[in-house]
This record gives sequence, C-alpha cells and structure tokens, in this order.
Amino acid sequence: MELAQERELKYKELCTRCKGDIEAYLYDCDGTLADNMQAHKDAYIRIAKEQGLEIDGTIIDELAGWPTVEVVAEMNRRHNTNFDTEDFARRKSLAFYETIDQTQPIDFVMKHLTHAPAHIKIGVVSGGRRETVTKTLKILGIDHLVQALVCAGDTERGKPAPDPFLLAANHLGVAPEKCIVFEDGEAGVQSAIAAGMKWIRIDKI
Repeated sequence: MELAQERELKYKELCTRCKGDIEAYLYDCDGTLADNMQAHKDAYIRIAKEQGLEIDGTIIDELAGWPTVEVVAEMNRRHNTNFDTEDFARRKSLAFYETIDQTQPIDFVMKHLTHAPAHIKIGVVSGGRRETVTKTLKILGIDHLVQALVCAGDTERGKPAPDPFLLAANHLGVAPEKCIVFEDGEAGVQSAIAAGMKWIRIDKI
C-alpha cells in the first residue's frame, strides 16, 4: 500500500472513532502531532552520556508522556545516579531545541486536527516544557488552532495522573466525558482514563 493511501485510511479510522457526543479533542504533542520522538530520545541519550551514563533510550519509550524531570528522577532510581533533575531537563531541552526546526508532522493526526468540525474545541496536553511545545506547534503551523495548552509544570502532577487533561477540559469549558484524547504513550492513556475521557492510541491505528 502506498504511503498516501495508508495515511488516508488512518485518518478515516480516526474520524470513525470520534463519533458520538464529543465537544473537545485533546492531543498529546510529541509522538502524536509531531514525529519527533527520536529527536527527544537522542537528546536524553546525549545529556546522559555527557554526565557519564550510557543509555539506549528504552526508558524514554517506556515513560513516553512523563514530564522530563520525572523521567530523570526514574533514571536516577534505576541507574543509581544523582542527576539534578531540573538541570538535566534544562540541558536536554536545549539539546532537543537544536533540532526542533526539523520537526515533521504525523500527517493523519494533523489532518484530523485541522479538519475538526467547527463546534469541536482543540487542546494540546503535553509533558514537555511550554517553550518547546509552543515552538513545535508553530513549526507545524497549528498554534493558532489550539484553544488550550497544558504543559509540564502547569499541574502539580503530570501524566499518568488525570490532572493535565482535566485542566485542559476546564480551560475549554467542556465536561471530561465529552472529551476524547489522542495519545501515543501508555502514561497518556492512563491519564485520560483517570480523567474519565475517551481515548485513542494513534500508534495502534
């Protein structure tokens, strides 16, 4: 099957699954709207190596959706390291930012967002830093379509707790049960479930 056909089929599948009494679409950013997870992984690996730890990036896949500081804290627990979580997160963010202009969209999810019905409200809920997420959305050309943006630090607890998605729903004025979440990671799915929202794993389509 040609790539264009595959994308169109995935887009139609997303649309099919969004039937019902839905008033808001809540998208994760990295790995859901933006095809940039390898760039994030490379940044983690680079900063860890600079501080004496060799990792293969598996933990980054496992903890996709977690705020960076919490990923670093988990790295400390598993590898018996004592990285300063805030400093590591800052350095990792800078390393990722060096490649951010190369960010490409995940086409069928982007099409789903840009073709959303007029009555649907749009939110983006990310474990990334606001500066990085905002820049990513601008590069993708959809920042003007996002009516609510929740990033790392906006809630006391990040994914997999329900707080980030609940805050986005509150900003949009939409009841949780009338929201549907689009995610590529287990932490995000658990967050959506805990918030009482419908959800779709876009990487499983």
